[in-house]
Amino acid sequence: MRDRAATTLYAFVTPMLQNSRTLGLLLGLVAVVMFGGSLPATRIAVAYLDPWFVTAARATIGGVLALGTLAVNRPRFPREHTARLALISACLVIGFPAMMAIASVTVPAAHGSVILGLLPLATTVAAVPLAGERPSLFFWILSLAGAGLVAAFALRDGNVAIVTGDIFLALAVTLTGVGYTLSGVMSRAMAGWQVIAWALVMALPFAVVVTVALWPADAASVPLPAWIGLIYVGAISQFIGYAFWNVALATGGVARVGQLQLVQPFVSMGLAALFLKEAVDGEMIGFALAVVVVVALGRRAAVGQRAVS
Repeated sequence: MRDRAATTLYAFVTPMLQNSRTLGLLLGLVAVVMFGGSLPATRIAVAYLDPWFVTAARATIGGVLALGTLAVNRPRFPREHTARLALISACLVIGFPAMMAIASVTVPAAHGSVILGLLPLATTVAAVPLAGERPSLFFWILSLAGAGLVAAFALRDGNVAIVTGDIFLALAVTLTGVGYTLSGVMSRAMAGWQVIAWALVMALPFAVVVTVALWPADAASVPLPAWIGLIYVGAISQFIGYAFWNVALATGGVARVGQLQLVQPFVSMGLAALFLKEAVDGEMIGFALAVVVVVALGRRAAVGQRAVS
């Protein structure tokens, strides 16, 4: 009976894994769940630690893991891609984490996760000039519909005030859209984990210096949850999650896989409710279901491709 069940499962899963688009979506979903914990974990960390320290320490943790992985596998450093890797590093290792950490000081995790829900639209926009993708009109309509749902959710209480944290989150969204797209393009030429690994290693010397310089004088009094949050964003959000995400972007398409990010705000909200005791209501669940429908429809929308050097 067990062998028959295993055979049935294998027969069901194998065709899915052989389809690059489906594999990309599956890996992308795994990454999105990992990324969903980033904002709540950052929120916990910056409650006790300086946001710039969190940014540097996050890059240091991810960089050390990346360096160890590269040392074991010994891939050749892609000199011809140095400039792109440096830009990816600036966007995803320094820029996005810094903007999110600064915003998390004043912006609740639930609010911030909704703003970050605009990432799919930013990624789609960046994919046009940087990845050579040509989304159809239907795809653009779905992207705008998804962004509209996220915006409607953010403004459902009638509060239209723009706070400083939102500005930093908007910058984070912009930097991430560019970084994700460049990573997806690079992952067509090398293994996805190598892209983020090299980007982290390039930033590691700077990150280590800043981490040491900003090390909290009262480190012993910082509660354990803050350190756990820091370790999570360093190991999972900064390295492991990106490794899955880059492969997903390369195999499933930048614009198409990027739509999975529409689900990320609700993953973050669920974790925020669990660990930060933030309320989750029926209206939130309704918006989550609507976003999932948009993602499902986006999978069927046409996305063309032109050559990119």
